[in-house]
Amino acid sequence: MDRWHYLLVLAACLAVTSPLELLGARVYRRPVRAVRAILPAAGVFLAWDVLATAAGVWDFNGRYLVGVELPFGLPLEELLFFLVVPLCGLLTYGCVQAMLAKLRANGTER
Repeated sequence: MDRWHYLLVLAACLAVTSPLELLGARVYRRPVRAVRAILPAAGVFLAWDVLATAAGVWDFNGRYLVGVELPFGLPLEELLFFLVVPLCGLLTYGCVQAMLAKLRANGTER
């Protein structure tokens, strides 16, 4: 079961934030916009990970990984981390924006 921890945490993050789409986040309805927001930062941090791993600054504990290794020695979970966490952030931000817009429209914001 340990080897699924990283993936289960990422799945839990998505499970908790995905319903925010129903509250007005509109992230999944605009996939091109989401990709344009996520990929540049993911690319930078993945490159950083590759360099740091190659230099021995850090590594990944295989006990918590499913064992799928991507090029340059990164585990699958690390790639997913840099996609899932920003997606969850976009969902949260989009939902807050939508709720504030509703408050402004109703004239209840102070």
